[in-house]
Amino acid sequence: MYQQIASNKRRTVILVIVFIALVTLAGYGYGYAQGNPWGGLILAGVISSVYALFSYYKSDRVALLTSGARIIKKEDHPLLWNTVETLAIASGLPMPRVALIEDVAMNAFATGRNTEHAVVAVTRGLLTNLTKTELEGVIAHEMSHVKNEDIRLMTIVVVLVGTLAILADLTRFGIGGNRRGGGWLAIVGILLLILSPLIGTLIQLAIGRQREYLADASGSLLTRYPEGLASALEKLKSDPHRLKRATHATAHLFITEPFKESFLTRAFATHPPIEKRIARLRGAIQ
Repeated sequence: MYQQIASNKRRTVILVIVFIALVTLAGYGYGYAQGNPWGGLILAGVISSVYALFSYYKSDRVALLTSGARIIKKEDHPLLWNTVETLAIASGLPMPRVALIEDVAMNAFATGRNTEHAVVAVTRGLLTNLTKTELEGVIAHEMSHVKNEDIRLMTIVVVLVGTLAILADLTRFGIGGNRRGGGWLAIVGILLLILSPLIGTLIQLAIGRQREYLADASGSLLTRYPEGLASALEKLKSDPHRLKRATHATAHLFITEPFKESFLTRAFATHPPIEKRIARLRGAIQ
């Protein structure tokens, strides 16, 4: 399990480096087509910086509002609160805020820009259908996302994807009006419009899938009982309900894919197959 954690971290670092290089090249390409390559790099930096600041400071509020989660107090649900508090102490983290989503579907997520501003949210359906041990497994998974700084990582990835999209739009709007040569700019624009969103999405999905494996492993180390999370994932897989307020912008936050399974959701899923996650968890027990 420790080897899996180290491997996932290495792969994530590589993917982020590739992503940053893509944004840099896109900015340089746009600037070159406009006759100012360094200006393109600066533009890419400015756009990503402004977008990053907004995403960094407002991501938790947006996630809670979008999902319909409300912050609760200890007296609202003592079992949930005590479970989060116990695992926060065990992991050496500050007590995060606790939120509840009034939905019969079983799911959970963690968000926040750092460990001091973290939020752990679960659905009513999760609390109703899981045992105490299974709930501990799910909360440990989410606390691992906080400790592993996954939320910050995914914010960076979202910023990079957004920067690529903005550069692609700027290039498209600039086609035909450039004195350096509209033909070359048109080629750059088409490549950015087609390839950048696709490559960005693929890298985003790859990072999301790897972080789920890492959180599964880290959470199991925290509880010392991988079967708790494995059993919870089995119940989540068989859950016939789907979150009513799930969006593609927040899908990567949840412990399992919040949308109804189809060919497209499987192809562009932000999570690895539950069967593989369960197999890895139970393989770690042996």
